[in-house]
Amino acid sequence: MNFLRALSLAAVALCTAITQPAAGAPPFEDSIAQRVLACTGCHGPQGRAAPDGYHPRIAGKPPAYLYNQLLNFRDGRRRYGLMTGLLTPLDDAYLREIATHFAGLEVAYAPPQAAKEGAAVLEQGRLLVMQGDPVRRIPACVQCHGDAIMGVAPSIPGLLGLPRDYVNAQLGAWKNGIRRTQAPDCMNEVAKVLTPQDISAVSAWLAAQPAAGKPATSLPRPLPLDCGGVASSAAGGPK
Repeated sequence: MNFLRALSLAAVALCTAITQPAAGAPPFEDSIAQRVLACTGCHGPQGRAAPDGYHPRIAGKPPAYLYNQLLNFRDGRRRYGLMTGLLTPLDDAYLREIATHFAGLEVAYAPPQAAKEGAAVLEQGRLLVMQGDPVRRIPACVQCHGDAIMGVAPSIPGLLGLPRDYVNAQLGAWKNGIRRTQAPDCMNEVAKVLTPQDISAVSAWLAAQPAAGKPATSLPRPLPLDCGGVASSAAGGPK
């Protein structure tokens, strides 16, 4: 009987230890910052971008842009199984909360990547970004993404501070119809005209530029193309 009683007391003590929190244990932080730590496993601490070159920076991106991309992954316009699996159970309101959280983060950008390409390739990229190619009806990147190329709130992302391989892959995905957005899909219209050499040049030049500052609040002129999911205020007024 003494043995059984001792065993019973030991069991009670074990159950008590399991069900009661340890003395002094901090309470669980039920906040959006805590819940989106799953995102930082790929996108880096605070969404700064991962060092692998394929997971982009999401910190400080315009909120409507981030929200639209979350919708695109959840609803099948963008294809990446891990993102789709994470977002499928989430409703629009929760996706908007995630987007607002990351959009509000102000963290330093990583230094630009050293260019591996020659001067001629980088100049080709610079010209396409800053001037476009009117003969091929390719608008300059700055016409949509802002003169500083840091994006335009609330819907247009910046192009600086992103890994070269990521920019290259996304332009290729748009060109091949793998990445899509709400219609009209202006980026598909632009990317399908770009050659592989154009895409490499643009990616290399953008990745070699330093990034700093915030998205602009408006564009000084209308967008050259109609773009789905872009708020009219980004173009300086109704379109």
